Amino acid sequence: MDYQTQMKMKRFFRQPLLTYLLLSTQILLFILMTFNGGSTNTTTLIEYGAKFNPFIVWGQWWRLITPMFLHIGWMHLLINSVILYFLGIELENYFGHWRFGLIYLLSGFAGNVASFAFNNSISAGASTAIFGLFGASLVLGKLYPYNPAVQQMARNFLTLVIINLVFGVFDSSIDLSGHIGGFVGGYLISTAISVKETSSTVLKKRISYAGLFLLSIGLMIALGYWKVQLVL
Repeated sequence: MDYQTQMKMKRFFRQPLLTYLLLSTQILLFILMTFNGGSTNTTTLIEYGAKFNPFIVWGQWWRLITPMFLHIGWMHLLINSVILYFLGIELENYFGHWRFGLIYLLSGFAGNVASFAFNNSISAGASTAIFGLFGASLVLGKLYPYNPAVQQMARNFLTLVIINLVFGVFDSSIDLSGHIGGFVGGYLISTAISVKETSSTVLKKRISYAGLFLLSIGLMIALGYWKVQLVL
């Protein structure tokens, strides 16, 4: 392989490939839903994997993952896609492809688990994972305390999180528990897999954050199952 080919491959793999893949996936699913009853149709949402608590209890555990790729209405898709595009480009560059992907997926999962535990409504949207990316940006602020660009990014996203949470308190259509769960999950898992230092003290901290993440997930799943069983 010649030098120019190597450089082209390096430039290609430096692109935010996972961000593009995630965007493409949610846009494709939205198109499919549009031609199969519409993205605001409850039956279509459930068919494509939206979070529906009774079905999760009955064994359809994938509904704790698939909702992060679905959206309810084109405005919902547009807003989340724009945020994912700009935020994903930044964070995938800092964390790298696989860490960024892990943060996104586990944050979305944590947000959906929190929604399962505290919200009985049908829900879908990438915002659970996006709030996890907000949490990850705060971790970057701690990892790069002397980088002005990172510090400014962390402050901006923290402000955006606060604004969204305030609106969520007064808007019943917003899955506030999913947003909070995603944010906390993103913060915990980002700390657990960060690669800034490798000392034994930092390693213990990462293990403790990973353990806290897993413990929180377990407790919320148990709570969600218990609440649904009470109703059934």
